[in-house]
Amino acid sequence: MEIFKLKEKSGLKYYIIEEFEATGLVEHLFTTKIGGVSQEEYAQLNLGLHVADKKGDILENRRLISEILTYNSKELVAGKQIHSDQIRVVSAQDKGKGALDYESAIEDTDALITNEPEILLTSYYADCTPILILDPVKQAIGLAHAGWKGTVLKIAQKTILKMKEVYQTNPRDVLVGIGPAIGQCCYQVDSRVVEPLKENFKNWQELIEEDGEGRWRLNMPLANQIQLEEIGIKPKNIIQSELCTCCNSELFFSYRRDQGKTGRMASMIKLL
Repeated sequence: MEIFKLKEKSGLKYYIIEEFEATGLVEHLFTTKIGGVSQEEYAQLNLGLHVADKKGDILENRRLISEILTYNSKELVAGKQIHSDQIRVVSAQDKGKGALDYESAIEDTDALITNEPEILLTSYYADCTPILILDPVKQAIGLAHAGWKGTVLKIAQKTILKMKEVYQTNPRDVLVGIGPAIGQCCYQVDSRVVEPLKENFKNWQELIEEDGEGRWRLNMPLANQIQLEEIGIKPKNIIQSELCTCCNSELFFSYRRDQGKTGRMASMIKLL
């Protein structure tokens, strides 16, 4: 049974994490592709400005999200995601970066953190693993976009260690949500992925299954879970979706399934 809670408002379907909601400290969500105004391969709720969808439709979709979360869609914060382990500390002066155009997004970053209220951090994906982070003690938040490169580079782990450095976050206090992503059922990879995985994960064999000559299936959500536990995140505080973006075509965009021509979902979080 899926642990994330599916909700619907104004025709938009999205997922929340009840453990996050129960703190009363944040608003957050993981979108689906249901709702919105985008057409054809980007139908319906494409939120990524870096794809070839009509810009006006994307901005309208982002505005529609503001009917769920209390924010001004012109003030959200986004990064130019490059499949890295780069992390950016976000403050009020960053509001609006990446909100109305891709060019203004924060350069070359795949994770954002802040301890300031009313700053909506956002990340965009269509198979990569979206990760939301909440430190309810120090009242700080973060998010990470973890494709295979970011996962191998341990961006989720590094984001929390950055929060420890900047906000004195204790990993044992942290709640982490690992959102819908491509599952091991659908994610076939080759040695280009497996070799760096071996270098960075001592238990790498737990993360792959053989799938023919020179091919393996990678469990990317589990790789993110393991790296979080390595730094002291309590297993009970890691809330992981079991939904595969590639399998569930009625709910999600999938870069692999749709051969690259598709929309993007979003993960979003802000402190109240």
